[in-house]
Amino acid sequence: MAVFRSGLLVLTTPLASLAPRLAPILTSAARLVNHTLYVHLQPGMSLEGPAQPQSSPVQATFEVLDFITHFYAGADVHKDLDVRILLTNIRTKSAFLPPLPSSVQNLAHPPEVVLTDFQTLDGSQYNPVKQQLERYATSCYSCCPQLASVLLYPDYGPGELPVEPLDVPLPSTIRPASPVARSPKQPVRGYHRGAVGGTFDRLHNAHKVLLSVACILAQEKLVVGVADKDLLKSKLLPELLQPYAERVEHLSEFLVDIKPSLTFDIIPLLDPYGPAGSDPSLEFLVVSEETYRGGMAVNRFRRENGLEELALYQIQLLKDPSHKENEEDKVSSSSFRQQMLGNLLRPPYKRPELPNQLYVIGLTGISGSGKSSIAQQLKRLGAFVIDSDHLGHRAYAPGGPAYQPVVEAFGTDILHKDGMINRKVLGSRVFGNKKQLKILTDIMWPVIAKLAQEEMDQAVAEGKHVCVIDAAMLLEAGWQNMVHEVWTVVIPQTEAIRRIMERDGLSEAAAQSRLQSQMSGQQLVDQSHVVLSTLWEPHVTQRQVEKAWALLLKRIPKTPSGP
Repeated sequence: MAVFRSGLLVLTTPLASLAPRLAPILTSAARLVNHTLYVHLQPGMSLEGPAQPQSSPVQATFEVLDFITHFYAGADVHKDLDVRILLTNIRTKSAFLPPLPSSVQNLAHPPEVVLTDFQTLDGSQYNPVKQQLERYATSCYSCCPQLASVLLYPDYGPGELPVEPLDVPLPSTIRPASPVARSPKQPVRGYHRGAVGGTFDRLHNAHKVLLSVACILAQEKLVVGVADKDLLKSKLLPELLQPYAERVEHLSEFLVDIKPSLTFDIIPLLDPYGPAGSDPSLEFLVVSEETYRGGMAVNRFRRENGLEELALYQIQLLKDPSHKENEEDKVSSSSFRQQMLGNLLRPPYKRPELPNQLYVIGLTGISGSGKSSIAQQLKRLGAFVIDSDHLGHRAYAPGGPAYQPVVEAFGTDILHKDGMINRKVLGSRVFGNKKQLKILTDIMWPVIAKLAQEEMDQAVAEGKHVCVIDAAMLLEAGWQNMVHEVWTVVIPQTEAIRRIMERDGLSEAAAQSRLQSQMSGQQLVDQSHVVLSTLWEPHVTQRQVEKAWALLLKRIPKTPSGP
């Protein structure tokens, strides 16, 4: 059966009966659609009979909100499928609702196939139900000209579940900040304007629940705050966050797809309150379990400034049953960033000038990142490791290729009595003096690069296929020209400072000063092919390295050094 890039799933079964069937329906849909799956809820609609079915409003009740949450939670099994539940026909109880649009709604990825759970036993190509389905889909949404149609029933489980509604309510996932109990059939109130905020990194299904509830509640305008700058500093692996503009682009496409009738104001969130704390026109705020206290703080701030409190809607977190040992047990962007560790992030460099039999990795990271321990793990896995610090010591030694040029440049007072260069004295001479530091690096970096090339020849002679250059200044020295891939080890700056103080006996100020003289973790990651981190227990780092090594061995034959 053909596989389509984008599809539209029209669900016609009453929600109470549909919920238990979601897993097999999603599995069937995921076999046919591999990128974007739009979902249109029209419970109770019939696709049989001569009259063309029309889209009709679906009352927004707490049952509908719970179903949307349940659907996104179930879709999380299909990690590569971008699911978007369309909300145009879902209406809150409100006197100021605009009418349902009569025009066809444009979608960012026009569906190539329309699917339905509608139950008919005749699945033949000329089934009138399929023709009605295609007519219905094209009357509501912009679809590809050669639209295909598929009836999922009975493939998603004939006879396994009763057709009649089970009347078992879904678990409650949405909590308005009212102590009054609510029933599943209770209508949801609509508001003119509201707000929602988050980091929205690698937009995932938990984000989509938060945004969908906010879109259903808002009838005119939704303000969306996207965390930026200082609010990102405490995030796990911030170096791997998508840039602000990229996050906004994905967010905007999703929002306009699911409810184009709303006006969206997407703004950078630079403090914990954002516009929710100061905009008098806002009426509600959607928060997660984690950010509920923040929502309470926003209301305190509003009270202190003479503004009315916002109605708070709290969304339960989506659980991630497949999370790893060191990952959060919820669906979260931080877990996604952890899963990127060890993966290839961009295509390797082609280096025809390097030895044909050798694949070269440049390993770098800020001081204290644990780079050397990762180099040793790679050595145990079979890599030939070149330690640039060791090459520097060789170059400085009397008779070494850098000895005479350094003495001539900086004078004999940098020498010990035995003629060895006193690296501490030399360091104090160049530290904080850019001109003097450039004189030293102009001497040392080309010398170390030449020694590294000699070491590569030795690696080839020993029959090694992978060589790792361990160098803190790899990118500053321009040595990325000598490698196929740059691998960077990252840790938070606070942890790096702690490690440097503990390892080298430096003061906090001295440790900070050392880091400030280097490229930041973000600058390194921006030029890296693979990112690793030593933030967790050693066995977690080891798993990352083993994963990165296994993936490397798979791609080496596909990335020859030759042209």
